[in-house]
Amino acid sequence: MDSSFDSSGIARPLAPVRPLPEVAARPAQVGDVQARVRKSRWPARLDLLQSASGLFLALFLVGHMFFVSSILISKEAFYAVARFFEGAYFLAEPRPWLVSGVVGLVLTVFVAHAWLAMRKFPANFRQYKVFAEHKAQLRHGDTGLWWIQLWTGFALFFLGTVHLYGMLTQPELIGPYESADRIWTGNMWPLYLLLLFAVEIHGSIGLYRLALKWGWLEGRDPAATRRRLRVAKTAFSVFFLGLGLASLLAYVQLGIAHADKAGERYVPPRPAAVKLGELEFALSRRPGG
Repeated sequence: MDSSFDSSGIARPLAPVRPLPEVAARPAQVGDVQARVRKSRWPARLDLLQSASGLFLALFLVGHMFFVSSILISKEAFYAVARFFEGAYFLAEPRPWLVSGVVGLVLTVFVAHAWLAMRKFPANFRQYKVFAEHKAQLRHGDTGLWWIQLWTGFALFFLGTVHLYGMLTQPELIGPYESADRIWTGNMWPLYLLLLFAVEIHGSIGLYRLALKWGWLEGRDPAATRRRLRVAKTAFSVFFLGLGLASLLAYVQLGIAHADKAGERYVPPRPAAVKLGELEFALSRRPGG
């Protein structure tokens, strides 16, 4: 038996060594922490919110592009669309604050979507460098698309906010001459050109990745499904970029023609009338009207 000597020189037996309780309990504590982490549903909830907000913004983008491109039909068509969203056709008079309300909602969703997406951005230069090296070695197409979406999203946080703030604070300045003057005389066309490319590329990649992530349009052959979705993504980008460029060019041309009268509001032409006796008939009225 092991023994030790005290100050009096008398040998005393050593007490048996027992294992420390912390050592025995340590594996259980680590397991508990891992179990708690696995049970957290917040990452999934945040991913769902990011997907939902992105889908909302993409659908709004599609509608917005069609509304804006009405200038390609005529000035009167765009004027009618703008006044429709102000409630001119179902209220006593146009209410521009209705447009501000819609833009405020879109801006709120836009900021929330950006905040949710920032969770997956590289947090520092070291993480950025690691991901860039990983992407270069992997050479995976969808990883490259995510990288493009990251940078276009970063650009949109600045470009999109400027545009939305203008629509939020000056909704009454949406019209054929008003919008054309803002784009050309107000020197906003470079911003809108960059915004067009950023938003269309970002939106098409986002819809493509949403379809893959949630299994939309999924077929029996995953590779064939991915190819079809890529074709749809490319067609979406080409169509809306072409539509957007044509619309922007139309606003620039109208702004150049109206530059000497910049600031003048657009007034739609009134239908001509012909007097027959004491009656007035509008030449443009519909039959039976």
